[in-house]
Amino acid sequence: MTSLAVLGRGVSALVLTTLLLAPRAHATTPLEDNRRITLGYIQLAYALGAVVDPTLRPGGTSTARPIWFVFAPHASRTGGQGMLAAALARRAIAAARVQPSLTLTQALNRLDLTGTVRVLVESLSVELILRGMTIDGAASVASLITAMNGGALADPRTLLATSQRLAALYWSAAGPHPLDRADAIALTLERLLNEGNLAIFTDIGGSGQAYLDWRRQQTGPVTPEAVLAGFTLPLAVEAEARAAHAYAVAHAEDSPRPFQISQLFPTLHYKSLLVAAFALYEEARLAPTPARRDALIAVGNNYVAWREQYDMAQPVFSPGTVFPGEVSRPGVLQALTPLLKTEFGTQTWTYADFAYSRPDPDGNPLTSPPTEYNWAVFWDRWLGILYAFDQAYTDPAALWVMPDPIVDPLG
Repeated sequence: MTSLAVLGRGVSALVLTTLLLAPRAHATTPLEDNRRITLGYIQLAYALGAVVDPTLRPGGTSTARPIWFVFAPHASRTGGQGMLAAALARRAIAAARVQPSLTLTQALNRLDLTGTVRVLVESLSVELILRGMTIDGAASVASLITAMNGGALADPRTLLATSQRLAALYWSAAGPHPLDRADAIALTLERLLNEGNLAIFTDIGGSGQAYLDWRRQQTGPVTPEAVLAGFTLPLAVEAEARAAHAYAVAHAEDSPRPFQISQLFPTLHYKSLLVAAFALYEEARLAPTPARRDALIAVGNNYVAWREQYDMAQPVFSPGTVFPGEVSRPGVLQALTPLLKTEFGTQTWTYADFAYSRPDPDGNPLTSPPTEYNWAVFWDRWLGILYAFDQAYTDPAALWVMPDPIVDPLG
């Protein structure tokens, strides 16, 4: 069943609350969590998108600038694709423990890879084998790129850096068997994607549902002032939310729009940013022109995204320790940063496009710009996200082509 078929039944507060809050009857896999989260975000996208565009209906589109919650289903599905790649790599590793592959062809066949993807994974596998990895370990680790922008490896500088970094992670891993080392890399990717997705959905998705619940209870007009005075979240401070809202209203049309949030509000609690963002979305609905509406939405998006990345994602991506069974999370993200890709409906964002759009960080022609960034570093990630926002704003309708949530093929 497609996401639009699900939405065709209408957005139900009860259904969404269940997706967000209901205890699960059994332990779930990361992919099952991801499907639940993606579905929840799709419902939030339409319910909260209707705040800025009251004509929006489930399954429809809007010409208004997409709010953060419209980006979220696509980002969640991208995380799911990474988790799926990690799960399939780990399944291949488990099979190799029973019957090791004698050739790289056998290892790639076990992964069910075909076409261009197979060629890219084979190319990276060869480099990893040359750096001492076993055939099955190399193929499994290389297969983590199947949902990514493998075309970035056409640049030999990127291929070299990626293989060197993955091999270094392999040799850093604990475990008595070579396949344990490969498994640690796949497990690290699976865990960091799942934990980040859960943390963001619980916090920001839960805040979005709380806002919808509050909004439905209002008997009078829902205005920005009503939001600032009447809606709150745990640890949010009304005065801080008012200050952030006022700044956004005054500077929404600045170029660049406000994005250095910690410098603007160094003592603000970031729950207050979410309250300010909801007030800005209401402000956008009442704006006198589409241009003013879209400017207000963009600042509101920056507020939500800052909370998402600075407070929720950063501790997951850079925890300051290596957990048992894992390798360095910043190391995994650094290795894969040049290959990152997200399909925002009919648009495609890649980290490589962002990196090549900026001045070469080190000015060294022997290194490719995408390899000089690390998704685990907040500012590297934040600037890449702002680039994705600006790209998506050129075609708002593209994001309303919602993704089909991933189904766990392993059950």
